[in-house]
Amino acid sequence: MPVRPLPALAAFAIVLLAATSAPVAQAQSKRDLAAAVTLQQRMDAAEKRYRDALLAEDEETDGAIPAAALTEMQAVVAACAKQKGCELPKMLATYERLLKATPQDGDGDPDSEDEDPIDEGDLATGNVPGSADAAALLSDEGQRFVRMVQFNPAVQAGIRRWLTDMRPSLMDSYENYRYMQHLMSPAFKRHGLPEALLFGIMAKESNGKVHVGSRAGAVGPLQFMPATGRRFGLGNDGTGFDTRYDAAASADAAAQYLVERMAQLNNSIELSLAGYNGGEGRALRVYRDTGGRSFWDVGVYNQFPAETKDYVPMVVAAAWLFLHPKEYGIRWPKVNSRPAMVRLQQPASIYELTICLGNYGSRDGYMRALRNLNPRWSADSTMPAGTTLNATTRIASLYNRYCTRGQRLQLAEELVASNVQSALVRIGPMTSTGDESMAAAGTSADAPAQAAAPVKPKPQLAKPRTHTVKRGETLSAIVRKFDCDLGDLARANKLKAPKYAIKPGQSLTLQGCKG
Repeated sequence: MPVRPLPALAAFAIVLLAATSAPVAQAQSKRDLAAAVTLQQRMDAAEKRYRDALLAEDEETDGAIPAAALTEMQAVVAACAKQKGCELPKMLATYERLLKATPQDGDGDPDSEDEDPIDEGDLATGNVPGSADAAALLSDEGQRFVRMVQFNPAVQAGIRRWLTDMRPSLMDSYENYRYMQHLMSPAFKRHGLPEALLFGIMAKESNGKVHVGSRAGAVGPLQFMPATGRRFGLGNDGTGFDTRYDAAASADAAAQYLVERMAQLNNSIELSLAGYNGGEGRALRVYRDTGGRSFWDVGVYNQFPAETKDYVPMVVAAAWLFLHPKEYGIRWPKVNSRPAMVRLQQPASIYELTICLGNYGSRDGYMRALRNLNPRWSADSTMPAGTTLNATTRIASLYNRYCTRGQRLQLAEELVASNVQSALVRIGPMTSTGDESMAAAGTSADAPAQAAAPVKPKPQLAKPRTHTVKRGETLSAIVRKFDCDLGDLARANKLKAPKYAIKPGQSLTLQGCKG
């Protein structure tokens, strides 16, 4: 959408106001009063169209609607200056509201190409020295990233990797993070920790994919193990959902964990990260045994496993690139991340929504954003009408346009409902009628053909009697999947209302289910 020419338009209105500096005369007739009211209604309607267009940012808008609305406002102001009884100062108040609400030249616009991820005005200035010592990544007074990071070769190698073969992962991490930034960054700020550190950990741990899991059992955007998660309030919330998948909850837990580590390790960010990855007990033992020496001291460094030796500099490198993208030629993906809610007008799954939303404004579409923002729902679960989903203003706009009616919605429904088994053709045994087959059966061509033996129908597959709960699956989803009676299913499995809590791996008896 082009830059909106509000300042010039406001200047035009001010000129008109100066030209009509005399007090506004009272309307001399009902006709004048009606005309003034009509002009005000036109101004209000134009303002609404302008604001709605800014919010929607739909592909068919492309700046045309805001431009038309501004043209209409300009015409209304010009007419108001000539119309008896029209209150020109009231019209100017509309411009003032828009000037305050609308970012100019990228200021305050989260999608602006020139906006840095965080406000670097809070950071110390200075050139990056070429020292081989470890970086003092936190300021003395407030546990905040400072700009003067002292690189060492390991961190330099990490930056090189992020900028070469791992650049796609870095870009994905940033895009995924931007959708969750409003959920995750407040926790780090509350605890006095730098947002760049949060990004670095998330980029290395999961690339911002909320549902990723490790073979060791760590899950979520910040990869908490079950026991560690429980220490910081993560785990089953009583409904069967594991809050380690929740972006806000996991960020708060990570912030608490890091504050605890740094209190033990003399604010060493490297040793705290080593504890995050390689175990807090090991980090504390090494710190005490070596007299609190730096992580990069060879006697300290070699006491950590290879994974941790790789992890620490990679997190530091990602955090540094988050703070200083322009210095390395990085153009972060533009992400419309303004939060909004979507209330489903009919049942749908995230798969279905992904198809009907399309990918306008995003290279890869919106499945990852929807999954990350709504971790309680699996991608293929049908969500009932009325379900409220976390989304963005762009997703909400695309939903209202394409996912409530029309051809794209029908296509999405058909594709999601498709099943490989329905494409297979099933026929009975082949019956030979030629001379060779009859001869092989001991009959002549002139003999009457014997009736083919009736084909016995295949026995119907037995209905499943049990179901193992999958990760992210809810009881309501299971009820819909197997067409169950909720009361019968709950009683058979001793599930108590109103939460009906279930957990992954739990075996449910499908009592009261039709199939």
